Amino acid sequence: MTEQTPPHGEPHHPTGMGVRLNWLRAAVLGANDGIVSTAGLVVGVAGATSERSTLLTAGLAGLLAGSMSMAAGEYVSVSSQRASENAALAVERRELREQPQAELAELTGLLQGHGLSEEVAREAARQLTKKDALRAHARVELGIDPDALTNPWHAAGASFLAFTVGALLPLLAMVLPAAGLRLPLTVASVLAALVFTGWGSARLGAAPVRPSVLRNVGGGALAMVVTYAAGSLLGAAGV
Repeated sequence: MTEQTPPHGEPHHPTGMGVRLNWLRAAVLGANDGIVSTAGLVVGVAGATSERSTLLTAGLAGLLAGSMSMAAGEYVSVSSQRASENAALAVERRELREQPQAELAELTGLLQGHGLSEEVAREAARQLTKKDALRAHARVELGIDPDALTNPWHAAGASFLAFTVGALLPLLAMVLPAAGLRLPLTVASVLAALVFTGWGSARLGAAPVRPSVLRNVGGGALAMVVTYAAGSLLGAAGV
């Protein structure tokens, strides 16, 4: 277990702020994916053609495909995680019902592992078990907060929205301006957005900002260079 348990009270569990930060981090990363993948797509198509309708069609198709893929992947992932957590809680519930004394001893040992003396750990385990045995074991033994299981529909919706918002930037930058301004405006706006998302992900993850921003911008720039080159070659070949 990596969570620390206060000596006099319930085990520490994710606070509302921690949950919100996790959601915000996921939203930033989802938006980043939308920016990079859609930018690579529309820049690649722009290398082959300057037709606004073609660029719009390709960009919208990429936006919808990417956002649906993100939402479906997140739904499956979170559903699997939630099912595993519910199964673990069901096992813990049965063990508490069938062998309460063994579970009390187990909780005492876990609390001792967090640095409590045997006497204090035993009393804390009794108090926690008396208040809510399942919640105590779930948090200390399993690292699960029964009150904060992630909703897969919420996760899917958040991923869909984040990707869509990110994808709209390169799409609009490519289809709205005049033909001569589309590519430079798209590249400039995408790189600026990647600076922001790189900074945001670094701050939320308590990581160094500069390397995160450089990786983000470098990856996005490389994606646009490669797809534009591929589009230009295909366009020149008449494919």
